[in-house]
Amino acid sequence: MVRIRGRIGDWPVDLTLELDAEDWAQLAQRVAVAPVAAEGPSAAPVEAADALWQTALQLVRDAGQVEGPRLLAQLAALAGGEAAGKRLLVRLRHCEQIRMETGADAPIYHWQEQR
Repeated sequence: MVRIRGRIGDWPVDLTLELDAEDWAQLAQRVAVAPVAAEGPSAAPVEAADALWQTALQLVRDAGQVEGPRLLAQLAALAGGEAAGKRLLVRLRHCEQIRMETGADAPIYHWQEQR
């Protein structure tokens, strides 16, 4: 039995599939397993993550200062989801080029020039 839960847009999804041994065998025949490269993981995901990080920094640099909720919305759109946007936001909090201050309603992220 396989259970799939999540969301498709605004619609909740809760799907249960029951597979017998024959179904599992047919599925296994159709699934191709890619061989693992001996040299390790590809550099492409690292390059993509670095490009995403540079773009996140550029957002704050261009704005000069930006409120947290607005920045989170921009980062989520940029990264393809709220969870990925939150990871970038946390990383920005700890970046020496960014100064965060507590605003009246939300934190404010400021770009700081390197000296």
